[in-house]
Amino acid sequence: MAEYPCGGECRCGCHPLAVPRSQAWKERDVANWIEKLGFPQYKDCFTSNKITGRKLIFVNCSTLPNMGITDFEHMKVISREIRKLLDVEESVWCRSIFLPHRGPMGLFLERKALTGQRADALTLEEFLKELDD
Repeated sequence: MAEYPCGGECRCGCHPLAVPRSQAWKERDVANWIEKLGFPQYKDCFTSNKITGRKLIFVNCSTLPNMGITDFEHMKVISREIRKLLDVEESVWCRSIFLPHRGPMGLFLERKALTGQRADALTLEEFLKELDD
């Protein structure tokens, strides 16, 4: 994840938000990425669960065991690498319930992970405008 003066995902203008290229990945692209990451044994776990680039936002240490990945050290590495790939921060367990559970990019990626015309057509600019309204 990139380091910025504000500490990460922000809207202060210290860095522009950009949609990660991995959003266009198909299941085979994600499987190839997990193999290159050093976990070829998990390629089938990702493909059988139909994990595309748009679905990666939902993959973390809580969901990996349901996919068949139970080695805790592997889970930590995979989760960290997904956050780096998507340029999102880990949710802080001690955050105020008043705050959203993710930063702007994470919230956008969650919306884009949905299926349908509305999610397909949503742009980052439109989403950020919705957040401001």
